[in-house]
Amino acid sequence: MKDITLVVMAAGIGSRFGGGIKQLTAMGPKGEIIMDYAIYDALKAGVSKVVFIIRHDLEKDFKEIIGDRIAKVCPVAYAFQEKDDLPDGFTVPQGRIKPWGTGQAVLSCKGIVDGPFIVINADDYYGTDVFANMVQYLRATEEKTDGVFNFCMSGYKLCNTLSDNGGVSRGICSVSPDGYLESICETHHIEKVEGGAASRQDDGTLVKVEYGAPVSMNMWGLTPGIFDVLQEKFVRFLQNTPPTALKAEFLLPEVLNEMLQEKTASIRVLHTDSTWFGVTYAADTPVVQEHFKALCRKGVYPAGLFGRA
Repeated sequence: MKDITLVVMAAGIGSRFGGGIKQLTAMGPKGEIIMDYAIYDALKAGVSKVVFIIRHDLEKDFKEIIGDRIAKVCPVAYAFQEKDDLPDGFTVPQGRIKPWGTGQAVLSCKGIVDGPFIVINADDYYGTDVFANMVQYLRATEEKTDGVFNFCMSGYKLCNTLSDNGGVSRGICSVSPDGYLESICETHHIEKVEGGAASRQDDGTLVKVEYGAPVSMNMWGLTPGIFDVLQEKFVRFLQNTPPTALKAEFLLPEVLNEMLQEKTASIRVLHTDSTWFGVTYAADTPVVQEHFKALCRKGVYPAGLFGRA
């Protein structure tokens, strides 16, 4: 049976929480953070190892808050994403503050992850069924078929991922009749409106978006062959990015979209009716906390995960 690794992208947490991660908000009844629930679901689904992608300056706090607790129940490893971790011949442009995005984050796992793996964001809740579906797919599928990589993604309904407190960006997916991803269109400022959802344009007008459209929430099932592809495409990205573009990002969904167009990857969409939770706005926090209380009341989760008391 194939071992499946969970890769948690957490290098950006510090910038979202004031430079450190002491301020990570408690979401569960015993102080659990969102990561606790995602890791619990992944381990229950059969994941056997967790790799955290962090920055070196977060290491001490991160291990204290979650890493050391998870290490008591399964093997844990760390990959480090830094803005100056660049291919030979490249340097960080003056004024650049952040690392280079989710593509670079996953690339940092090269040499650490040697089998099929699931990639998630550190501060998103994905639901209970999605990990089991992805583990099942990765165990049953070969890395390549006729030279084409076999990947998968969790496909959510847009209506299950929106915030009541403002607009969000989502990757709207085009899916073939037989269930494979054809393309992703990053769509910004999607809001709930009467009768569904719409994207607010720069001039304030609203363009309707299908309320139940399939969307990507950056949960992917990948294999180690992606690392060489990312390395090659990261070099090309850096060559084509002007040094004045200080916020340019090398993004995993864009790489995967490019592979689809090149016909070097096939991505199975594993549809789910689960509700995605995340804290896009401060006002989302009490809503998410109430969701977790309800899930605990229903017995989906015990109160007190991984040593929380």
